[in-house]
Amino acid sequence: MSTTLVDEGRRRPLVLRNRAFGAVWLSQVLTQAAVRMFQVGVSWWLVAYAVDGGRGLASGLFMAVSTLPAVALAPVVARVVARTAHRSVLRTAAAVAGAVAVALAVWAWTSGLPLPAVYAATLALATCQAFFDPCLTTSVPELVDDEDIEAATGFELSTQSLAGLGGALLGAVTVDRAGVAGLGAGCGAAYLAAALLVASVRFRTAPGADGEADAAAAPERRTLRDILGGLPYVRRILICFTAANLFTTAVFVVIPLYTRTVLADGGSTVALLEASLGCGTLIGSFTGARVPGRPTVAGAWCLALMAFALALPGLVAGRLVFAGCLVVAGWCVGVIGVRFVALFQRLVPAADKPGFFAVMQAVLGASFPVASLLFGLAGDHLSAQTLCLVQAAGLLPAAAALALLGSPNSPMEQASSADRAPEPVGSER
Repeated sequence: MSTTLVDEGRRRPLVLRNRAFGAVWLSQVLTQAAVRMFQVGVSWWLVAYAVDGGRGLASGLFMAVSTLPAVALAPVVARVVARTAHRSVLRTAAAVAGAVAVALAVWAWTSGLPLPAVYAATLALATCQAFFDPCLTTSVPELVDDEDIEAATGFELSTQSLAGLGGALLGAVTVDRAGVAGLGAGCGAAYLAAALLVASVRFRTAPGADGEADAAAAPERRTLRDILGGLPYVRRILICFTAANLFTTAVFVVIPLYTRTVLADGGSTVALLEASLGCGTLIGSFTGARVPGRPTVAGAWCLALMAFALALPGLVAGRLVFAGCLVVAGWCVGVIGVRFVALFQRLVPAADKPGFFAVMQAVLGASFPVASLLFGLAGDHLSAQTLCLVQAAGLLPAAAALALLGSPNSPMEQASSADRAPEPVGSER
């Protein structure tokens, strides 16, 4: 009888049978949804209400500010997460973000809200999120049993898209109906609820309590340059996607500009377009493993398909046309993410994975602020349809370069790997 109950409990979703993980996961959903809601809402507010001239620059600068902390503060975040209790980091980050959002809401409600205040609040919220997300990922072993780590990680990654989708749906619509005051109040409530959820949970003692002994026995960690120096194939892939991201991430600047200047619609259309992109990404994340072919070939075809999907709204203006194309583009993003993260899991040595994946996010994310500023400035001089065509044209060279990489076992790649640093004694080949 007891065995049956245990088996039934094991079949329940992890977030239901592990209350601690469920609460922390829900806090992540709330913070992810709040930050996405704030980004979409303020971006639409700038284009539709706050700025008459230079809408593109204002929107591009806002998106650059909202993504800069995750890149610039990566080393600081890593040190804080390593040295501070994870529960404290999560609770503080969510509480500070909630206080900032509520203060912005009160300011907007009582008087006119200057643009510098909005940008400052954006920087503060993005900074809090830059601490919250990696800290939650790192704290998973303190919340679940060892056999549940993979399930917890998969649950966490799959639900980020859902949270972002919900936030994107609410952001522009909230601004149209309640202004920035309503937007700030909604985001503040979500952040504060997340802080309360984290505060109600007890974290386990992190494995390996005697950190000094572990540190003495562990080999010295290699730098990113050392890691990538021994992985020329992976390095070339990252270069291709960093170049591609200059054009793909600009879609978050193009969407509000296209809605305002080409479609002449409101926040509901922005919500539809953002949701279309999010739905496509979610579908791609679940179906990416079934796409045939080598990762580089599949990735090249996905970039080419994405270029076509982004070019079509530049040639044919239409609400449903743009929405359908964004579903396709999002699907390509989801497939690329699944195929190449799996490839990196196989190619990167286990000892190098923590450093590699942490800095990989910073390297790929570094193109986001640059793309936001460049396309924002261009949006004040070129039409939004022209920006769609520029995005498509920029993806084609990256797709061609990715297709030419071949496989990690090709003769060219084996020759380029001849100068790799020797592996530690006892490592598996």
